[in-house]
Amino acid sequence: MKLLFFDDFKLGVLTGDAVVDVSDTVKDIPHTGPHNLISGLIERFADYKGRLESAAARGQGKPVSQVRIRPPLPKPYNVVAMAVNYMEDGTRSEPAPINAFHKSPNSVIGDGDTMVLPDVPATIFEGEAEVALVIGKRATAVSGGQAMSYIFGYTNFIDGSARGLPPSGNTFYQMKSRDTFCPIGPYIVTADEIPDPHHLQVKLWVNSELKQNYNTSDMAHKIPRCIEWVTSIHTLDPGDIIATGTNHRGLSGFQNGDRVEIETEKLGRLRFNIRDDLKRTWGRETRLDRQEKKLEGTTPQLTGKYTPAPR
Repeated sequence: MKLLFFDDFKLGVLTGDAVVDVSDTVKDIPHTGPHNLISGLIERFADYKGRLESAAARGQGKPVSQVRIRPPLPKPYNVVAMAVNYMEDGTRSEPAPINAFHKSPNSVIGDGDTMVLPDVPATIFEGEAEVALVIGKRATAVSGGQAMSYIFGYTNFIDGSARGLPPSGNTFYQMKSRDTFCPIGPYIVTADEIPDPHHLQVKLWVNSELKQNYNTSDMAHKIPRCIEWVTSIHTLDPGDIIATGTNHRGLSGFQNGDRVEIETEKLGRLRFNIRDDLKRTWGRETRLDRQEKKLEGTTPQLTGKYTPAPR
């Protein structure tokens, strides 16, 4: 099943290219807004799955092209993102130590929304294409052997980054948790439709140019290990997110006016825009392009505020 919010946060089920409003089916779930309506549904999904399927089969669908798609998880309690969790096409000799960080729930945006680049002296702004899993039931100290049973579904995820902010070493919080830096969606695909999340192709385009193109089989610490490790640190609740990391080699700078798209096999395509009121520019090289030219670091800033002075 594919679940999404649309227009004024009506709950919908996607059937083909149409979305069916199933809001009436879940109106008895206690909630104060869409954020805890969806988490409440996830927690009670066994009771509602059949009702939702019937409502979707009976309902009159509306073409998805005629609705405004909203974030399927408007404000998760926890957004946990795995760090350096890919083997980078075999260029890493061994996995990096398992690591993660939090992104603010207020960083979440949805399909068609805009990531806003802040007025800060970042060396570059990037967005990492990732597969995210959605937790289906309260999870504390989950064993790796039981971990997959805690997954409700999957969605596309972008990990926005403002890299290189001073002071040196003061990194993840100010780099990752900024407003609008977490596009997700366009919908949640329930786990029963994804038989092997470790074999999905992930692609990212910037202005229709393919930049990232990798398979989740390259993941270093697999999903059961990620769930086991995260829940050994703190509890996850229904509707919480774990993003599984990215292959960094295709990353390139985001800048004003860009149209970005991520598509993961079976998870649909998420589209969003970039706005930078300072209109700074960077080259369009990917990290892989620079590596092949034997150039160090990320693409340098070319114009605008905070451009480094010539050496």
